[in-house]
Amino acid sequence: MSTRALATVVGVVVVVALTLGAGAFSLRRARTPSEYYVASRAISPATNAAAVSGEYLSAASFLGIAGLVLSRGATSLWYPVGWTAGYLLLLLFVAAPLRRSRAYTLPDFAELRLGTRAARTAASTAVVVVAVLYLVPQFREAGLTLRILTGAPTWVGAAIVAAVVLVNVTVGGMRSITLAQALQYWLKLVALCLPLAFLLVRRSGGGQVVVERLRDPGWLEPVHGGQGLYVTYSLVVALFLGTMGLPHVAVRFYTNRDGRAARRTTVVVLALLGVFYVLPPVYGALARAYLPETPTPGTGAADAAILTLPGHVVGGTLGDVLVAVLAAGAFAAFLSTSSGLVLSIAGVVGQDVIGRRLPPVPAFQVAGAAVAACALALTLLTSGLAVAQAVELAFVVAASTLCPLLLLGIWWRGLTSPGAVAGMVVGGVLSTAAVLTVTTGAVPGGGPGVMVAQPALVTVPAAFATMVVVSLLTRGARPPHVARIMVRLHTPEAVVLDRDGFRARGADD
Repeated sequence: MSTRALATVVGVVVVVALTLGAGAFSLRRARTPSEYYVASRAISPATNAAAVSGEYLSAASFLGIAGLVLSRGATSLWYPVGWTAGYLLLLLFVAAPLRRSRAYTLPDFAELRLGTRAARTAASTAVVVVAVLYLVPQFREAGLTLRILTGAPTWVGAAIVAAVVLVNVTVGGMRSITLAQALQYWLKLVALCLPLAFLLVRRSGGGQVVVERLRDPGWLEPVHGGQGLYVTYSLVVALFLGTMGLPHVAVRFYTNRDGRAARRTTVVVLALLGVFYVLPPVYGALARAYLPETPTPGTGAADAAILTLPGHVVGGTLGDVLVAVLAAGAFAAFLSTSSGLVLSIAGVVGQDVIGRRLPPVPAFQVAGAAVAACALALTLLTSGLAVAQAVELAFVVAASTLCPLLLLGIWWRGLTSPGAVAGMVVGGVLSTAAVLTVTTGAVPGGGPGVMVAQPALVTVPAAFATMVVVSLLTRGARPPHVARIMVRLHTPEAVVLDRDGFRARGADD
């Protein structure tokens, strides 16, 4: 086994051990749904912010942004901008009201706000689709990372992530993964900062070739081509609005003590994300300058190339060790995001499907195992897109389904169940069709192909418009309790009022 392979194995083992250790350390005997789903709503803003950041900074953030900057240039900087700005919208419009709903999951919120099982079913379907689209790239990148650095089969890395996530999620639920995800944020930050320090000190050579690569107009120009403006706006819409529709992000606000704590958590998250997202573009620029070849845009090759950068610039045993540090940070990203996604799907499947036959806690555990196994199987059957682009597709579906539900459900009392269901169906069908077209490589040429590859500027307005129009046509279907629910969502907890009413299945608070 080579030095690089051995160092990578050691780094991955250390991250796995720390993840399982943190989960075990923070674990209490979780017996109630509140423990499993939302950690008894007792997570402090500082810990929760680090956990949210650790969960949110996925393989797309750790490797994908650098890979896209390497291959596509300045236009890829919209990804870190959009993913950070999405949390600002969460802070302004969603964080506190969502926490005051006292729900466990987004389908719980849909049923609370709209009062029908149809709305809950539509939200549950959207949650599962979005989470699976986000989860599969995490598993796939884990397999790719180990294969490139150690020569192991692709399934090995994916299976390691699936197994660790399965243990942490099913044994202790939200409480077990919270401290692990908080730790993983700092692991990822160190894993980027340490090699970068050596890369900036030891970079050398390249001469005129390096200068030409960095001055390439096609790489420096953020908007280029006939449809560049449309692509940019569509990407911005998907990233800005998709964040609030991500189920593993939304569920984090349920773990805060109250709405004020949810807002404080989001402010700290913005700071932590801002610090982190400075680093991947620097890796992309260095890779552009010093790697011998520029990978083909739109493939996973650029993500993989970032992992080899220290070997090219530093070289020797030190370069192998720095590669292993990057690999360890990447695995922390795979584990943290995958944990949140599996937990969010397990919460929905456990409540709405398996929960009809089993008590809440066993249903959650069985659902978690089933979700991890199914996602692993899908990972082994699929391949292709660069991880940041694959994750972007999940953002498109989230922005076209769950984002309109949250914004209109929280801020417009006129939203009805038929309107919400119709909007989620229209947005979901359009965005999912585009995703399937892109992933199968059947994108047509010309303008229609651009709209299919970047559909958010079409699918998101279509979803909002459908919800509004159908709601106006079905005014009689407004839930009779809507005024009471709106008061609950927008009144601070310090104000004494009757907050009883809807309770998630098995709720104990």
